[in-house]
Amino acid sequence: MRRFGLLGKSLSHSFSKGYFTQKFAELKLSDCRYENLELSSIDQLLPLIESNPDIEGLNVTIPYKQEVISLLAEQNDVVKKTGACNCIKVKEGKLYGFNTDVAGFLHSLKPKLQPHHTQALVLGNGGASKAVQYTLDELEIPFCLVSRRQQEGQLGYEDIGDEAMRKYTIIINTTPLGMFPNVDADPSIPYELLTDRHLLFDLIYNPEKTSFLKKGAAQGAQIVNGQEMLVLQAEESWRIWNDASL
Repeated sequence: MRRFGLLGKSLSHSFSKGYFTQKFAELKLSDCRYENLELSSIDQLLPLIESNPDIEGLNVTIPYKQEVISLLAEQNDVVKKTGACNCIKVKEGKLYGFNTDVAGFLHSLKPKLQPHHTQALVLGNGGASKAVQYTLDELEIPFCLVSRRQQEGQLGYEDIGDEAMRKYTIIINTTPLGMFPNVDADPSIPYELLTDRHLLFDLIYNPEKTSFLKKGAAQGAQIVNGQEMLVLQAEESWRIWNDASL
């Protein structure tokens, strides 16, 4: 049996298990299984791997994308630069870290960009935000971080006004605001200043249209949710787990 899983907390509504279970069925891979692995502490991971030698790969989600790095035998350059790991290949009991969020976000965002999408606001500064920041750097799109507390080099939500909304035509939500079951929550930006020149990208996929995206669409903005990004990063994880050279 080849076992794979999602590492995190509160995983009952996760995307990965359903996606990979369906994938394995379609490919007639009866020897593959994907399961949710809810751990109360990252300290439980290495004993889990030791007692389950058939685990070959893991996806990593909140709150362990950063905490897991200290347990990796090796990490690729993207993990080093983002400070976040969301994919692990297990080989001979050792953990090798990757970040597939970058590939997923890049290939989901890039086709949606128009010439006037020149600068971005990134809402939030957690593990997922690091992948977004890395990708924007790769695309040479200047960006500014927005957080609840104003910090040097960042904006607070209270700083976002007319000038910022004209300047930043890409707005990316990397926070959990609006995620099921708290579907009425949304980042505190001036939605009334959005126009059809804005592109709103929400990393959340459940619900399909968050309050953030609904309010953007009402103003004529182009909207994108995290579904395609999830599919793309899942496929990149599958490639990594099956690549004998990695």
